[in-house]
Amino acid sequence: MSVDVDIKIHEKYMKKAILLARKAFEQGEVPIGALIVYKGEIIGQGFNQRNTKKNPLAHAEIQAIYEAAQHIGDWRLEECQIYITLEPCPMCAGAIIQARIPQVILGAKNPKAGCGGSILNILQEPKLNHQAEIIRGVLQEEASTMLKEFFKELRKPNSFLNGEKEPSSIDDPS
Repeated sequence: MSVDVDIKIHEKYMKKAILLARKAFEQGEVPIGALIVYKGEIIGQGFNQRNTKKNPLAHAEIQAIYEAAQHIGDWRLEECQIYITLEPCPMCAGAIIQARIPQVILGAKNPKAGCGGSILNILQEPKLNHQAEIIRGVLQEEASTMLKEFFKELRKPNSFLNGEKEPSSIDDPS
């Protein structure tokens, strides 16, 4: 497969992950989306729902991994790719490694909590028993713009995002 074909495929799936992130945004959540692809089929997807579910584990990646494992019937997702709109946090990077996902395609960087190379690189830590290939910057501008829009809206005094949420409870990756 040529590099141009790979890029088009990665952009196709990242666009779908961005649509998932938009769902999070509409619910007043930090807009992060993730999906898992197995042999050209989306088998798991998720978007950030930490505040909605009042659950610190309700990250997009965790939801997508859970759904994909249920679909395959195994915890090993060795022939899958995960597409994430924002570089994963330590928990999600660890879950990706534990699930044995071999390829991680990222949109925006996460300079405050990113563990795909920004702060740490858990995804490629040689001391762990599994490492993942990382493809960075796929539709980075679109993913970054949505995050910036979200935090700009969050800071407005009468924003719909400020319903019952405290702005300090949300991590701003910018």
